[in-house]
Amino acid sequence: MSNSSLVLDSINLLPKQLAQGVGVKIDIPKAYKNIDKIVVSGMGGSNLGARILQSVLEHEITVPLIINAGYEIPGYVDRNTLFVVSSYSGSTEETVSAYKEAKKVKAKIIVLTANGKSVLASLANKDKYPLVIFPTDSNPSDQPRYGLPSAIGALLAILQKTNTFKSKSKELQSIIKHLEDWNNKLLPSKSNNSASKLAHRIFASNILLITGEFLQGNAHTLRNQLNENSKNFACYLTLPELNHYALEGMDKPQEKNIICLCFESTLDSPAVQKRMALTNKVLGKNKIKVVTHKLRGKTKLEQAMEMLQVGAWITYYLAELNNVDPIAIPWVDWFKKELK
Repeated sequence: MSNSSLVLDSINLLPKQLAQGVGVKIDIPKAYKNIDKIVVSGMGGSNLGARILQSVLEHEITVPLIINAGYEIPGYVDRNTLFVVSSYSGSTEETVSAYKEAKKVKAKIIVLTANGKSVLASLANKDKYPLVIFPTDSNPSDQPRYGLPSAIGALLAILQKTNTFKSKSKELQSIIKHLEDWNNKLLPSKSNNSASKLAHRIFASNILLITGEFLQGNAHTLRNQLNENSKNFACYLTLPELNHYALEGMDKPQEKNIICLCFESTLDSPAVQKRMALTNKVLGKNKIKVVTHKLRGKTKLEQAMEMLQVGAWITYYLAELNNVDPIAIPWVDWFKKELK
């Protein structure tokens, strides 16, 4: 089976991935409910799910949720910290290092991985820390960035088990159903579907993603996926922050081969919605093309999963237009070899 077919299957199974992630087996000690912050430590695709939830659930989680990407850990990590070590492969060198540092300060560690025979899984078993393994059978590509819903579902389950977040079981079931319905309209067999249209409109351009605050984690994720899947340069800005500096930079990019892909949401505050419309006018006055996509989910979490889904399809279609392998990451692989 070709890499493109594997990716197609993984994206098509996105709703099932979320269902499997939510349903993972988790056994967490009572002491783990006595925490004052959550730190999710992971690299690349292994921290994207946490970034999405960090933005979407900011006003619902009862303690701060912080992303740690690197070898070291912040100085505030202590015995009152829930330290979620996230690594799809279970052997990411930066994440293994962070695990060891968190252990030294007696943080409450949970290992989240797809590989039960990995380095981190072995360490968790040896040190008697909770080990959460999410299934990968719905991710034939075996790439972390195509298996995000499983990690998102598992992390939601962890948050619920530690009493830092109220259960959303009914909402999640509704989201999974809607994702299944939407997915059927985004398949390659559905000619001229919305994701394919968007890919054609942003093709052969440098892409600037723009969203409101609660979709910042999604913008970060889609930026990464456009880079890795489509081999396309992309970056992102979020409202309202971009209005305080970025507008002045729109006048003189050396080459205006830029397209702004804006994800609009009625769940953004009225102020942010007004800013989005005015920002688009400023972009137009500076002769920068704007493409908009309106999200339709009824809750912020549903819209986050909706953007994750349509974004995955956009990168699939854009990879086809760019005539590139959506799985291969030759420069990242080269870089890792040079580091050894």
